Amino acid sequence: TAYEIYQCDWSSDVCSSDLFSSAGTLEVSSLNDPNSPLSQRVLYFDLDSSQIKDEDREIITVHAEFLAAHSDITIVLEGHADERGSREYNIALGEKRAKAVKQLMTLQGVTENQVQVISFGEERPVALGHDASAWNLNRRVEILYTGY
Repeated sequence: TAYEIYQCDWSSDVCSSDLFSSAGTLEVSSLNDPNSPLSQRVLYFDLDSSQIKDEDREIITVHAEFLAAHSDITIVLEGHADERGSREYNIALGEKRAKAVKQLMTLQGVTENQVQVISFGEERPVALGHDASAWNLNRRVEILYTGY
């Protein structure tokens, strides 16, 4: 399978694409390579949604193929939400987002014991503003590699 991964510099609106034939052929050292498709580890979500965006499905597939080929490596999927909504709602929403990513990965060969899901809800914002741009950045799942 071939994957076209886009890397964008949003300050200059320049995007480039790279074609990767299979993430399963990537070495563990690829995890520390900023040019690797595995360097894309944040997935963003719409308001009140745990639906995975089409553009993020390719990123998830690359990670899933890598993990399926390296069964000794584990990840933590951290679910996050923006500050709107109750604390309880946001914890549940962050968990739903992380579980949606996990489900897609396990359908692609990743074992259950390779993936841990945790939700921080609104407790760990990456952007501290109180506007749409901050909220967009805070509605996310982060893929954190462990065990390598």
